[in-house]
Amino acid sequence: MSSEPNSVVSRLINRVFPRMPDFYSLINEQCDLAVEVMSELVAFMSSGNWDKAVLVRKLEKRGDELKARNIDVLNKAFSTPMDREDLYRAIVTVDHVVNYAKTTVREMEVLGVQPDNYTLEMAQLLHQGVVALQRGFRKLSKDPASAEEDADAARKAERNTEKIYRRALADLLDPDHYIKSRNDKHSAAIASIEGLLEPLGQHSEPVALAVAFVVDTFKQREIYRHLSNAGDRLAHAGEVLHDIVVKIS
Repeated sequence: MSSEPNSVVSRLINRVFPRMPDFYSLINEQCDLAVEVMSELVAFMSSGNWDKAVLVRKLEKRGDELKARNIDVLNKAFSTPMDREDLYRAIVTVDHVVNYAKTTVREMEVLGVQPDNYTLEMAQLLHQGVVALQRGFRKLSKDPASAEEDADAARKAERNTEKIYRRALADLLDPDHYIKSRNDKHSAAIASIEGLLEPLGQHSEPVALAVAFVVDTFKQREIYRHLSNAGDRLAHAGEVLHDIVVKIS
């Protein structure tokens, strides 16, 4: 009998002052998914297996669900373990990285672009960056000060991604490099364009090559830029982690 009043009091207290959600675990779940997405992105860029690209897109949908859930929990929470704005930024920026992985493979599918060494290198760096975010956010609940090195690692991954992006563009805009790297797919495209330009006679081949160069360059540049943008979002997530560390450590 004596426990009943205590139970009533507990329920009243919980109603007036609801228990604080475990935001650390909620964000960790998002980071875990981001690592899984980037692992599949690396697998796709390494193998060219389009089943991996499909899996990236499916996992991204799960990421949208986690983001929506976490924002809903945040909106309803009476109290939070850190600044609400920082929590919101953490939820959104981690999701943005995942979104760019999805849009990258979607663009590659629509444009008919195959992975190459540059897309693989950038995907690997993005994977390193989200692993750093995963480590850092896991440290916040117990040892937030030590998460600063992980925030730096995430931002470093973005800087290295930008370096690869610039190298990729330099090669992409070099016609000599394009001619040397032509594969069967390029040759087929050029042959198709030559058929359209057949009235030009002997000039059709160089014109077809020039047109193919321009078209392929625009397509590939779109993909490189998507991965570069993913790096930008990764850097933003690293900055959010840094801001949280400064405030709570």
